[in-house]
Formats: sequence, structure tokens, C-alpha cells
Amino acid sequence: MRPTTWLVTAVLCCLASACRPDPEAAQDAARPAPSTTGFAYAEAGIADLQAAMARGETSSHALVQAYLARIIELDRNGPRLNAIISLNPRARADAAALDAERASGRVRGPLHGIPVLLKDNIDATPMATTAGSLALAELRPAHDAFLVARLREAGAVILGKANLSEWANFRSSRSLSGWSSIGGQTRNPYALDRSPCGSSSGTAVAVAANMTAVGIGTETDGSILCPAAVNGVVGLKPTVGLVSRNGIVPIAPSQDTAGPMARSVEDAAILLAAIAGRDPADPATADNSVLASFDYAQQLRGASLRGMRIGLLRDRLSISPEAATATERAVAAMRDAGAVVVDARIPTQDQWRDDEREVLLSEFKPALEQYLRQRQAPVQSLRALIDYNRTHASQVMPLFGQDLFEQADARTGLASPDYISARTRARRLAGPEGIDAALEAQQLDVLVAPTTGLAWRVDPAQGDCFPGSGYGAAAVAGYPALTVPMGHSDGLPLGLTFIGPAWSEARLLRIGHAYEQLTRARHPPGFAAGSPQSVAPGNTR
Repeated sequence: MRPTTWLVTAVLCCLASACRPDPEAAQDAARPAPSTTGFAYAEAGIADLQAAMARGETSSHALVQAYLARIIELDRNGPRLNAIISLNPRARADAAALDAERASGRVRGPLHGIPVLLKDNIDATPMATTAGSLALAELRPAHDAFLVARLREAGAVILGKANLSEWANFRSSRSLSGWSSIGGQTRNPYALDRSPCGSSSGTAVAVAANMTAVGIGTETDGSILCPAAVNGVVGLKPTVGLVSRNGIVPIAPSQDTAGPMARSVEDAAILLAAIAGRDPADPATADNSVLASFDYAQQLRGASLRGMRIGLLRDRLSISPEAATATERAVAAMRDAGAVVVDARIPTQDQWRDDEREVLLSEFKPALEQYLRQRQAPVQSLRALIDYNRTHASQVMPLFGQDLFEQADARTGLASPDYISARTRARRLAGPEGIDAALEAQQLDVLVAPTTGLAWRVDPAQGDCFPGSGYGAAAVAGYPALTVPMGHSDGLPLGLTFIGPAWSEARLLRIGHAYEQLTRARHPPGFAAGSPQSVAPGNTR
């Protein structure tokens, strides 16, 4: 659920040679770019869609039909984004039933009749939950994930399942973001030869390309924030425990969470309110200090940057020159709007990296095997999964192997003293001695940093060329982080991340919304075959 190249090793750069272009993207260069403005619901937010349904100008069934047609246009044909793994065969019927409810005078709330796309590591009947792996192609859980049940109760229509980095980028230290043996390579809609990042690749791409109203991703370290940023959308990683993990294929329960991905902060807030809440089957939610019925969208009214104390993590500007330039513009805009922006630092920055690695490798096996056994999956142990991949290597491992699986299989379990001390130390260094210390040192409301750099070229031979991130501390601490579009460079989106202490989602959303309204930095994708930098002489990005 994160860019694994940052987790397990130092950043795997492209070395001295340029990342190789995606050959399929080159083949599509001559195809005419699809129209964004020609789509009836282009860039429409949840409030827009609700207003149109209230006026009788459209219906949930019509919305589902329109998004399904959009998926055929962009995902199956045209640029072939490969963002969608499966569609919900009941979506039209569910939408029609919700339309009937509306006609009878019942509207459940702001999500009534709104199509939502799920990352394909989240259980939702009657669809399979594959985690992008051929080994789980026939796994059809009998029950919805807790968050999916909450979405349905809120009136949302589950549109389908999105492609992802196989096993949420936790199979190999040389994985390729957005690739899975089920769904193939997801493409960035801004430049088809560029990475969509991962692991919530398909959700981010589908939201960016207007193939769904909103979507749900999952994150362990970066898997919501990174793809949201490089695909020009909003992504929120909540505090671990705000959203139940019950019914989600796990990596590491101490860091795993699901969260909203949307084209606006307001839509992310609406979605978060629907999925947050206590679940008896997920003990992490027992510590949830936020009411399940908290109206995050209501908190956005009157949002302002005036008087906010914001700490810029200046050391994170080294991620890339483009990110640094965009962040300085963002800081100037916030200051002009009345915010106090000061340089800040996380005193323990990256000191948790080795411990995080140990935590994730140690938690993966017991968590995954419990998930597989409970659902009577075709494979029910990590060893069986490793053997399956070896047997089907030509299909499953044509690009990269499974060294992380093998390392996780060798771990001795959660009673290991090495694991226990690593988990304690990582959370302390990233949380109380990291983010909390940085906030308290200058009485700050939030910390900000560039989310990551520009999307790198898809290179099946070299794997990911991940430039680094500004969100790692929040992931390890289990704290919330929000990325909001902050501009473009050479046609590629960049995101700004807002980080706060545990349970500070409402504050992050208010500040993020105020920044979003001030800058209006999101622009829809143009489906270019490649970015200008893709053909620049001597480029090694």
C-alpha cells in the first residue's frame, strides 16, 4: 500500500540511463485525445450531482450509465488507462433502487445515488477481491468490508474495483507501480508514459479522468497520497483507527488504513464522514476519539488560512526542483491569504526507516494469512502464495520477483523481541518525537511539504524511479495526511501534503479546503502520449 522502493531500500533511481518509455503509450500517440469537456459530468462534485438529481435533471441510474460509458471510452478503448479491474454487475440495479427511494421522498444523505469506485483489495459483494493477483482471481468474499457496508448504508452505488500495484506494492523491492498480473499497467492520464504511482493507482487515475465521482484507496505508507498527487486529485490518509480495516487485504495493521480520493477536498470530506466509525471487528477503531457521525464537510464552511500557523518542512524540498518551485509558490499564496508560514523540521526525520521495514515485514504474514483463511481463499498461507507465484512465474512475475514475500515468510512472528522493539521505536520517533515535536516547537497548526516529485517514466526493466516523499512520518506514526493539487510542471501534476497530529482530520480538511479554494490548482488530464520531458535529450528522470 505504498511505494515499496522507498520502504525497503534507498530510492531506486534510474541510474545513468533514462527510464525507458512505455511502448504501448507510444503506440497510442496517434489516437485522438478523448474529450473531457464533452463528458456531461466532467469535474462534477458530489454536491453538483445531488443538485442535478434533486432537480430531476438526472438520476443515479443515469450517472452509473454515464460513468460506465466513460470507462469504456477511456479504460477499455482510447488511451486504455487500465484503471479498472472489474465492474459491479449490480450497479445499475442498485442505482435504480436508490432512485425509487428518492422518488418516494427518502434521501439518505449526500452520497445517495453517487457512484464510488473501490481499490481491488477491499471486499465488496458480488465482486472478486484480487489484490491484483492471479492467485486471488476467484476469491469472492461472502461479505462486504465494513467501510463498504457503511457506503451502501449512506446510499452510495459501488461502481466497481480499481487496478492497483499488485499486492499493494508489497511483493518486490523492484516492483512497478500500477502493474498487476490481473489488470496490467495502469497509465497516468496526464502523460501515458508516466507512472500513476501506487499502490492505489487505478482509483487515482479513475477519479482524475472522471470515470467515477469519487473513490476509495488504501495506504500503508504513501499509497493514497502518492498516486493522488501525481494524478492531480485530493487524497486523505486518515489516522489509523478512524476507518475500519475489516475486509481489506492487509500489509501491516499498525499502519494500514483506507481513505477517500476525490477531485475536491469537499468530496473527500463527505466520503470520509461516510466511512469513518467504530467497528467491533477492528480493535484499532475502539480508540477512535472522533464521533462516527462527525460531519467533516460541515466543518469546511468559512474555512480560512488567516491566522493559521503552518510549518514548511524545507528539507523535503530536495525531492525535486519542480516540487520545490511549486511549494514556494504555494507558501507565498498562503502567506498572502493571511497564514503565518515558518520553516520547520521533524527532528527525527527518517530515523524510523529500518524499524518501519522490520514492522511491515513482521506484520504482513500473520495479517495476510488470517485474511486468507477467514475467506477460504484459494491460497491460505504466504508459503502457498510464494509457491503459486513460482509455478505461474511467466504470468505473475514477468517483470519483478517476490523478495519481500520471501523475507516476510522468514520472520518469526509478532512475539519477536526485534519486532516489538522496532514497532515501539518507529511509532515514537515518527509520532511524539517527530510530528508532535515539530508542531509543538513553534505552536503550529499543520506541517506542509511537497507530496512527491513529478511522475517518473514507466520502466518495466528498471522498476520505479521514486523521487522521495514528504509524508513518511505520518504513515509511520499512524497520523493523518492530506494531499491537495498545487500545480503542474511540463503538464504533470504536483501535490502539497498537509500533516497533523492524530485525529486532526477536520483541521487538515479545513486548511486544505481553504488552500484549494485559493489556488484552484487542479486541471483535468489531457491524455498526452508523453510529457515534454519524456523526449528531452539527456533526461534521466
